[in-house]
Amino acid sequence: MPGAQSTDLNQRLQRDLTDSYDEELELELDDRDLDADTLLPAPTRSEQEKEARRQYFHELFRLQAELVKLQDWVVHTGHKVVILFEGRDAAGKGGVIKRIAQRLNPRVCRVAALPAPNDRERTQWYFQRYVSHLPAAGEIVLFDRSWYNRAGVERVMGFCTDAQYEEFFQTVPEFERMLVRSGIQLIKYWFSISDEEQNARFLSRIHDPLKQWKLSPMDLESRRRWEEYTRAKEIMLERTHIPEARWWVVQGVDKKRARLNCIHHLLQQMPYVEVERPAIELPQREYHDDYVRRPVPPEIIVPEVF
Repeated sequence: MPGAQSTDLNQRLQRDLTDSYDEELELELDDRDLDADTLLPAPTRSEQEKEARRQYFHELFRLQAELVKLQDWVVHTGHKVVILFEGRDAAGKGGVIKRIAQRLNPRVCRVAALPAPNDRERTQWYFQRYVSHLPAAGEIVLFDRSWYNRAGVERVMGFCTDAQYEEFFQTVPEFERMLVRSGIQLIKYWFSISDEEQNARFLSRIHDPLKQWKLSPMDLESRRRWEEYTRAKEIMLERTHIPEARWWVVQGVDKKRARLNCIHHLLQQMPYVEVERPAIELPQREYHDDYVRRPVPPEIIVPEVF
């Protein structure tokens, strides 16, 4: 049924395009009352789909307001939080990280997305390069992938030896217990998607020139080795699910539901309360008779093309 497959792919690409527009709105809109459909009309979208989008934005903004309260509480109490986001390629980790950090102070909530280790880092203690990114008091660190690379991509792609792989599992529970004993709250999320959904998301990236950069040769190889990644994930969850730092699995086939569910769950992991802020009063601007503003040289002004 080539024709039906082509139609399904076109519909999928159209949905992904709409999702991309939604993501841009999420990252840009500050007005809670603005109806996204008025900016992005889609006559083919059903009323049910429109209502689902409105509800999604409503819940997202509500949860982000709660994240701001959580941030204030973390700063006020000196709490230290590390949140790990793991999952297959295209599982939606980056999307939820963006929504969590979007309205927070980057000095309080920061993202750690480490590249592949360089030659020097490969000779260090495996956890060493992650330690420097751990939070001080009043900070939240979101790890977009983490030390669990060794249990996933490094194992599947042969980037570590069997001895290094086994040493990782011997060390990581105690390493995480040590973090918790030091006062760091550690929360670990695994984003789970189906074989079919990952395939569809990869196809979407291939056909979207704005997303093709997201597909690396390693991503494409991970698609071929789906079952090996599944086996590695199952072993990882079994051997590193400890009471001090348990795993939480987010069902990620529906990206928007996954974002809302993850943020809602995250908020429940800390006993935050709204911190009362002192009233802010804007000071009066000072004027000085001896100050004359200098004109800006016209040659350094950016042309107003728009």
